[in-house]
Amino acid sequence: MTARSPSHPADGATRSRIRLPLLWSDAARCRWAVASRALAAIVGGYVLSALCSTALAMWLPLARAEAVITGTLASFAIYAGAVMWVFAARSAGRAWAGIAVPAAVLGAALWLVVRGAAQGAAS
Repeated sequence: MTARSPSHPADGATRSRIRLPLLWSDAARCRWAVASRALAAIVGGYVLSALCSTALAMWLPLARAEAVITGTLASFAIYAGAVMWVFAARSAGRAWAGIAVPAAVLGAALWLVVRGAAQGAAS
């Protein structure tokens, strides 16, 4: 007879972490994690590369056309790096955070610059 741990928490079993939903198999959780990473890579990588491209086009001290081309060319490398980051991250949550945090910082910075330029033009 093999020793089993109690299956009910009232019997003394403690779970190291609660997984929601509890009825999913390990294979289903793995599939959802890969799907989440793919969504982070596709959508999050696109948003991050678009924001980087815009920021570079606005902030590079070049002629406007050259800054736009440089930002656009850099966005391809940024997108590839974002995709690699998402699938190299330890967990899907870290992958999302690694995309969302820089995107939020860039988005906020661009919003402040555009808002400041719009208020300066209105004055």
